[in-house]
Amino acid sequence: MQEKERCPWSSTTDSLMEQYHDHEWGKLNLDESYLYEMLTLELFQSGLNWSVILHKRENFRRDFHNFIPAEVAQMDENDINDLMQDSSIVRNRQKITAAIKNARAILIIDATYGNFAHYLQTFCKTPIVHHPLTQEDVPSTNKIAQKMAKQMKKDGFSFVGPVILYSLLQAVGLINDHLENCPFKYHG
Repeated sequence: MQEKERCPWSSTTDSLMEQYHDHEWGKLNLDESYLYEMLTLELFQSGLNWSVILHKRENFRRDFHNFIPAEVAQMDENDINDLMQDSSIVRNRQKITAAIKNARAILIIDATYGNFAHYLQTFCKTPIVHHPLTQEDVPSTNKIAQKMAKQMKKDGFSFVGPVILYSLLQAVGLINDHLENCPFKYHG
C-alpha cells in the first residue's frame, strides 16, 4: 500500500504553503469574498511563486478591503497610486487595475446571475474530482478554463487567462487536483 503524503508542490518547509494545501486548496468554498480573493491572488501570482503571494496575503486583504467586491469597485486612480507605493504587496499597476476592474465586473455579474458563484457554476456545475497519480498528471488548464477565459473577458474581466482560471477553479474546489495518495484529498 502506498504511503500517503502531501502533493509535492506543498511539501516544503513553508508552513503557510502546507496550511493552504491542507485546509483550502481543492476544498469547495463559494463565498463571494473568497472567490474574489482567490481570483485576485491568482492574477497577482502570475509570473511569481505562490509562496510569495501567500506571504503577502494579509497585506492584500488589508489593501483590497478584505476582498469585498463592492468596496474594491469604488477604488480609483489615487488608490492605485497609493498601492503602487506599498512594498508589502506586489506592485504591478496592470494587476492592481485588473483587480479593481474585476471587482466591478463581479458587481455586474451579481446583478445578472445572483452572485459570482452562480456565474462560475455556469462553467463548472459541480465539483470535478480528478485522480492524478503524479504532479505531472495535473494539467495547467483545460477546456472549461479556456471557455471561461473567453466569456469572462467579454463580461468585463481582466487578466483572466485560462491558466489563471484553472488555478482559480482548483483553489476554490470546483476542480480537485490533489494527488490520489494525498491525505488531504477531498471527496465530494
